[in-house]
Amino acid sequence: MRFHNREHAARLLAEKLAVHRGQHPLVLGIPRGAVPMARVIADALAGDLDVVLVHKLGAPNNPELAIGSVDESGHVFLHEYAGELGVDEQYLKRETEAQLEMLHHRRAQYTPVRPPLDPTGRIVIVVDDGIATGASMIAALRAVRAKRPAKLIATVAVAPPETAARMRREADELVCLDTPQNFIAVGQFFEDFAQVSDEQAIAILRRSGAKAASE
Repeated sequence: MRFHNREHAARLLAEKLAVHRGQHPLVLGIPRGAVPMARVIADALAGDLDVVLVHKLGAPNNPELAIGSVDESGHVFLHEYAGELGVDEQYLKRETEAQLEMLHHRRAQYTPVRPPLDPTGRIVIVVDDGIATGASMIAALRAVRAKRPAKLIATVAVAPPETAARMRREADELVCLDTPQNFIAVGQFFEDFAQVSDEQAIAILRRSGAKAASE
């Protein structure tokens, strides 16, 4: 399956999630790419929009290779292969602290006038544009799960079959539009996969907050 862009994928996901319209779900996008998608889904379901902040932890000498991820509360998820890449406690501590500092800065940028919306007792839909290893989504799901939502739904446009299977174990429900065997990278399934900037994500959250305040 190919998507025109993130908004196209989000509209298709919103159709799959239509049963939750009227239940006031909390829709959490994983920045930055999933924030525009989360906005489309939140609008379609008459839900609230926010972000769940996680960031990958890079491998020693290869920061683009994810050895795991951390959420804004400091909880760390590590892949099984992290030890094979020379990751010791000192390196993990330094890398975690660096990414936590970035997450705290991002939260201050994204929602400067309010705390994160509380998922306790709510239907929570965690959105990403696509997942490869699933490190960020797992960290996001576990961060939300710790706050006792009524139902936790992982929502993603595309994922390889083995990663999708893992998400089903982490969430109460997985909504995924495609699980292709020939998965190389998320971008191969989008005609337009332009980067989403912090400024774009912040603007979306501000518009959503202003709309909620006026209702």
